Amino acid sequence: MTSSSEASAYILPTEIRVQGHGLWLREWTDDDVPAMVELFDEPEIDRWTPLASPFDAETARAYLKRARGARALNRGIQLAITVDGGEPCGEVLLFVDTDGPDIDLGSDAARPTRVGEIAYGIGARHRRQGLAGRSVRLMTEYARAELGADAVILRIAPENAPSIAVARATGFHRTDARPVTRERADGQVVLDTWLHHA
Repeated sequence: MTSSSEASAYILPTEIRVQGHGLWLREWTDDDVPAMVELFDEPEIDRWTPLASPFDAETARAYLKRARGARALNRGIQLAITVDGGEPCGEVLLFVDTDGPDIDLGSDAARPTRVGEIAYGIGARHRRQGLAGRSVRLMTEYARAELGADAVILRIAPENAPSIAVARATGFHRTDARPVTRERADGQVVLDTWLHHA
């Protein structure tokens, strides 16, 4: 794994490029808008993520603007998943929470000081190639080594069998933490917390 910049414990690097496990995670560009529409405007992305549906070019540009705003505030990074730095195959996100001690990780977890939460989505044309697992593994390593996270989590709906399989394959286990409720455009979703074994 490599990164173009060293990160302090609380400040995101100016430039982010993460490579490893046969992947190259890079920042989105304005030229990626058509690819984002292809990747995100489909039923499985709508079912399991909070992304807007339909996801058109205007939505993609607004999404990029919000992502860049969060990045500027050091709240997280949203990277295109590629194999060579070119065509996006999906997205992996890392949200950094500096209020780690206030996050319920269940009875089997030490109280963390900094938590990184990972989320991802793979485009329909690029599934069944191991991209989700490799992206989660790579971003977990990045969160620990580069951003100083002492706990890395996933939030997964209990009926989302594919994501549960990815979590187990990449060293996460479901905690006994209270389920988290999050808002979606069509209502609420209840998510379990999965914690990575360091």
